[in-house]
Amino acid sequence: MNFKDLSLTEIIEKINSGETDRKSVWDYFMGRIEKYDSKIKSYNFVNKDWLSQNNWKLAWVPIAVKDIFCEKDIPTTSSSKMLENFKPPYNATVIEKLNLEWMSSIGKVNMDEFAMGSTSATSALNTTLNPWGTNRIPGGSSGGSAAAVAAGLAPAALGTDTGWSIRQPASVCGVVWFKPSYGRNSRYWVNAMASSLDTPWTLTKTVKDAALLYEIMNWEDKKENTSLAGKDIIDPKIWETKDLSWVKVWVPKQYFEEGLDSGVREVIEKAIEDMKQAWALIVEIDLPMTKYAIATYYILMPAEVSTNLSRLDWIRYWLNSDKPYSSTDELFINNRWEGFWDEVKRRIILGSYVLSAGYYDAYYTKAAKVRTLIIEDFKKAFEKCDVIVWPVSPSVAWELWEKSDDPLKMYLSDAYTIPASLAWLPWISVPAWFAKSEDWKNEELPVWLHMISKQFSEQKLLEIANVYENLTKHWKPFPKGFED
Repeated sequence: MNFKDLSLTEIIEKINSGETDRKSVWDYFMGRIEKYDSKIKSYNFVNKDWLSQNNWKLAWVPIAVKDIFCEKDIPTTSSSKMLENFKPPYNATVIEKLNLEWMSSIGKVNMDEFAMGSTSATSALNTTLNPWGTNRIPGGSSGGSAAAVAAGLAPAALGTDTGWSIRQPASVCGVVWFKPSYGRNSRYWVNAMASSLDTPWTLTKTVKDAALLYEIMNWEDKKENTSLAGKDIIDPKIWETKDLSWVKVWVPKQYFEEGLDSGVREVIEKAIEDMKQAWALIVEIDLPMTKYAIATYYILMPAEVSTNLSRLDWIRYWLNSDKPYSSTDELFINNRWEGFWDEVKRRIILGSYVLSAGYYDAYYTKAAKVRTLIIEDFKKAFEKCDVIVWPVSPSVAWELWEKSDDPLKMYLSDAYTIPASLAWLPWISVPAWFAKSEDWKNEELPVWLHMISKQFSEQKLLEIANVYENLTKHWKPFPKGFED
């Protein structure tokens, strides 16, 4: 049985009906990892142990885990040299919740170091490639998660999102991404990047798969002070909805102006027309403050990075620099200089600068105020619409080293994903179809559509996305070269 062609939900149904068994599913995906992962290098660590357990919601179906979620006695490196030998003595809360429903972690997938980057090429351990074009980026920072699901090396994967870390990889690799409101999923023992933005979530083949994992993962965590009270239970009736006649869709004009590739624009406009054909009402409003989102993000995020990574000195993780030193400070400097790669150093330095005496009010305080204005922008918008749609990325996946020498160009590629992250909103990205790259290779690559709703309206968002997915069936194609 070709399990790569099935969704997570479909595989679980076949296990529970007796049509197949858990060991066969595990062996199938383990075999695909052994056969194909050398082509895309999505895994940092493969867990070859399989334990037989009783059936439950996840039926022991293997799920790939981004190398930032702590798992007891399993390497959790954040794709860094600093944590290369780190095996946590504990599980992240979301891992505990999934384990209670019999998740089977098949391995740790690659990422940009400490979740900082847009390509997965800033990993200190590996360079992951896009299964739709192995000369191209899989996105970042959750590129390993997206590539593994897209190539059929796992039916689903866990990731984290700070500004774009799941949405952009999901789009360029062609898998469904879902991120709930900030605080729905606990961040406890997920290695921190920027605490006011980090959100654990999933990459799957279908919207229903995303909902299945969301219902398991979201829960109040008393150990984590940004965790929201209560639990969101999905109403199964949302899967019966057939059209969008009850939905007002907003298309912000800011995201269809300069910088958007013509092929991507054409595909997204067709996706909006598909929603209109499903009887959605399309409206145009304005988001005036979102033009400041990138500047705001690249002040707030590095500030939190510099604080969160200040505790990592390499001394507590069993490795030290061989360079001579004459003081403890010099030892720390040597360790951190060798233990972190360039992108992490860049953000630590920038964050330390904006938090320094004399600059805190000039930069950090002002950025926090602008963030509040961006939040207010979205609140006003959702008084007039149910969902906002725009492209995930202004282009399809670019070639691997195309933007590596220009960090600013790399940062600007995330302009479409950052605003709603600053506003703590729930997002989902769904397949819109394929567009040709605007380089000389002219390759057809995935394009994904963003859908955003107001805070704590995850069920409505899933319902809308499911209607669109069922009408278009765009998730069915599979990358060439990864067939059984």
